[in-house]
Amino acid sequence: MRDQVLWRKEGRIAALLAERLAISPERALDILYNSRTFALLSNPESGLQLMSDQYILTDLLRELED
Repeated sequence: MRDQVLWRKEGRIAALLAERLAISPERALDILYNSRTFALLSNPESGLQLMSDQYILTDLLRELED
């Protein structure tokens, strides 16, 4: 169950990223999956899974700027 919830969250974040950067959803997933943010999101001990989609998107965008 938890995996399905996380999978949906990843999809929502990728959709937000695609919209924000005007890129394809596939490209957004690629960016997300290869990010430090995704590594943290995949680790339940990081606590990032509990944050809102918008919060995670902001963190990801900040990472991309660096």
